[in-house]
Amino acid sequence: QVQLAESGGGLVQAGDSLRLSCTATGRTFSIYVMAWFRQAPGKEREFVAAIRWNSRITEYADSVKGRFTISRVINENTVYLQMNSLNLEDAAIYFCAADVQYPITIPTTPGQYDYWGQGTQVGVSS
Repeated sequence: QVQLAESGGGLVQAGDSLRLSCTATGRTFSIYVMAWFRQAPGKEREFVAAIRWNSRITEYADSVKGRFTISRVINENTVYLQMNSLNLEDAAIYFCAADVQYPITIPTTPGQYDYWGQGTQVGVSS
């Protein structure tokens, strides 16, 4: 089992930056990919970014490329999401997810991830 705990959400103004954190506990050695998803009210959960745990290879949704950066610190078992130039469309609950199935390519759909955090709210005001 892997437990994930997100932090760092809050309410910011458009154009501001925010950094989310997700710390993994439990069988962290089994993690191959960690990702961030988000879900706005009335919308489906959507992929934001992911990183291979041991190689730092990353994947981003087109909507956040150039603005968001995912990174990880292995000895802290923590993945970060640096979000810059936030806009109203970025407001959502952000979830951290872990894949322990050794995927050939980085998964970008929620069903491919095995463990989830509780989420952290990000609000953006104009």
